[in-house]
Amino acid sequence: MSAVAADAAWRPAANPWLIAVVATLAAFMEILDTTIVNVSLPHIAGSLSSSYDDSTWALTSYLVANGIVLPISGWLGRLIGRKRFFLICIAAFSLFSLLCGVATSLSQLITFRLLQGFFGGGLQPIQQSIILDTFEPARRGRAFAVVAIAVIFAPVIGPTLGGWITDTYTWRWVFLINVPIGVFTFLAVAALVEDPPWVRRDRARARDFDYIGLGLIALGLGCLQIMLDRGEDNDWFASPAIRLFGILAALGLSGSVAWLLSTRKPIVDLRVFADRNFAVGSVAMFAIGAILYSSSVLIPQLGQLWFGYTALLAGLLLSPGALLILVMIPIVARVLLPNVPTRALIAFGFLALGTALSYAHGLTPDMDFTHLALLRAAQSFGLAFLFVPNSTLSYSTLPRQLNADASALYVMLRNVAGSVGISLVTAAVSSRAQVHRAYLADHTSSLDSGFMQMLAHTRAQLQTQGVAPGRLEAVAQGLANHTLDVQSAILAYGDVFGYCAVAAFAIVPLALLFRSGRQTVAAASGGH
Repeated sequence: MSAVAADAAWRPAANPWLIAVVATLAAFMEILDTTIVNVSLPHIAGSLSSSYDDSTWALTSYLVANGIVLPISGWLGRLIGRKRFFLICIAAFSLFSLLCGVATSLSQLITFRLLQGFFGGGLQPIQQSIILDTFEPARRGRAFAVVAIAVIFAPVIGPTLGGWITDTYTWRWVFLINVPIGVFTFLAVAALVEDPPWVRRDRARARDFDYIGLGLIALGLGCLQIMLDRGEDNDWFASPAIRLFGILAALGLSGSVAWLLSTRKPIVDLRVFADRNFAVGSVAMFAIGAILYSSSVLIPQLGQLWFGYTALLAGLLLSPGALLILVMIPIVARVLLPNVPTRALIAFGFLALGTALSYAHGLTPDMDFTHLALLRAAQSFGLAFLFVPNSTLSYSTLPRQLNADASALYVMLRNVAGSVGISLVTAAVSSRAQVHRAYLADHTSSLDSGFMQMLAHTRAQLQTQGVAPGRLEAVAQGLANHTLDVQSAILAYGDVFGYCAVAAFAIVPLALLFRSGRQTVAAASGGH
């Protein structure tokens, strides 16, 4: 039997849906780890006798290592064998999760997080490659619904789960919880997953090591992640260190693109972007990743900093949206995707997302928990229409031999977009709050009758509460200043939601650049 005939006849021995579930469980574990730690940082700093600023390196080290490995995971899978590499990543990720949980110093924790991020970086792309090779193109929509649960649900539920674990037990269990999941996933993958014949043949072309490509990728993505993660704390380009990382990131990324396009055997093949659907889908996924991760940060941050919610309660603001996603994704995959043009679903998803973000532009200081949770749920409704259709259409016309590199680049763009989105919205909130405070401060002089009436009313209330006459003015002024801070912050968050809405609306026309969804998928199915 020829290689082409053998490839066409190959089918996985195990049930494809079991393969999808166990492979996605590994990715879910890794994605969850990017957000579950965030709310535990103050506890980690206190437990390990370090400052909060130093403890954030536990996040930075993970993101740096993770970002470097993502684009080269396809090559590593070809070199070692995809299943073997996947098992090594699961085992090592679980081991370093255990070591993070028992770390006795911050330096140990940062080192173990670096290694955890290195091996975790291979889990998402390899999982996506397994899905692509296990399912025919016509069935990938439903399979990507399983993937979507990991990609969208994990970062949403991470802060809530991390807050509950930290408050109920200890921050160490944020890491230790990975160990039993990792052991189960390792055994399940070992029993169910296998490498298709074309993956086994690809090992021969991975033996030539592209040292220059790897070095440029490591320099560019590593410096970019450090710049994005540390920029806000160091006043961005006012800091010489951030300027240096920015220059190195630009040199590394531009140099890696030039090298990978010119060398004969690149460590990652950028020819995947010559496929129109994949190129358009990658741009759309960058937007999805940026909006998903940044909005997942904005809502809990708003609740915790300005509405006085605990970490757990702030995380619970995301829960109704997460449940809505769990309900909507199967409907999109099973009912809508086979019957509605895929690009129309993507356009509708961005339109719905932009509309929900526009509504969030009207935030007020007196919004209660229910309204904030519903506001987030409305955003989640739009996201539910994006991931599965976009992933299905992005890979629909791609040659099978490029699946591994395409998966690595697709996941890398989503993760980098998340870092970019979080950094941009964090900086924008801070900047807009200062602008609004300066504007509102113009109305706090003794010449403003409204402000003076508010102060008089506040003093009268304080007097009835028993505040000493000598302290009435100072306390009233303090309360007015706090009100000013709250109103400035709420207006700033509203502005940032408005910016995100504009970005979502701007992506809607991009969906028209896709080749027609149903015809494309059908054609790919016939050619597979």
